[in-house]
Amino acid sequence: MNKRVLPLAGFEKKIAAFREKPAPGLIIGGYMVDEITKNLPKDRFYDVICESIKCLPDAVQLLTPCSVGNGWLRILKIGRFAMTFFDKETGEGIRAYLDTEKLKKYPPINEWFFKLTPKREQDSEKLMASIRSAGGAIISLQKVKVDTDITKKKKDHKVAVCAKCHEAYPATEDGNLCKVCNGKISYYDFSGE
Repeated sequence: MNKRVLPLAGFEKKIAAFREKPAPGLIIGGYMVDEITKNLPKDRFYDVICESIKCLPDAVQLLTPCSVGNGWLRILKIGRFAMTFFDKETGEGIRAYLDTEKLKKYPPINEWFFKLTPKREQDSEKLMASIRSAGGAIISLQKVKVDTDITKKKKDHKVAVCAKCHEAYPATEDGNLCKVCNGKISYYDFSGE
């Protein structure tokens, strides 16, 4: 097993410590990580790209040292239930995805994934048993080559102090205001003190 990946055994205990209930997508994400790492050379380090913001990044962060914070995990909001482990030097890697053809053999997973049954009507025990039974059988793998432009680390910007809010921000060519004060980004309404 790749030295950067933790064993799948005990994964559900890790999930219980992380979340109140094990989410089906998180468990499937664990199987994806396991399937990919079984097929990677053992002596290399890999970065990861997740194509969904739901569940998959959590599985990667629980089973590997790859995280958003250290830059070894990137999330592309594509919306597909897939992830890629790749060598950041060469771009060579393996992509895993939830194979919709294979899901047909596991009706509870198929119904959950395609939202054919409302959540309140789903039998979560039956769903989780089906996921455990399927394991990696619902996952397909592809050899891929990742565009190395996406893997290049962005240069660290100098830090500046915003002339308006007086908070530190990455200095850019936008002038002496941070992106919030210059109106480019806003996610809250400040009502003052």
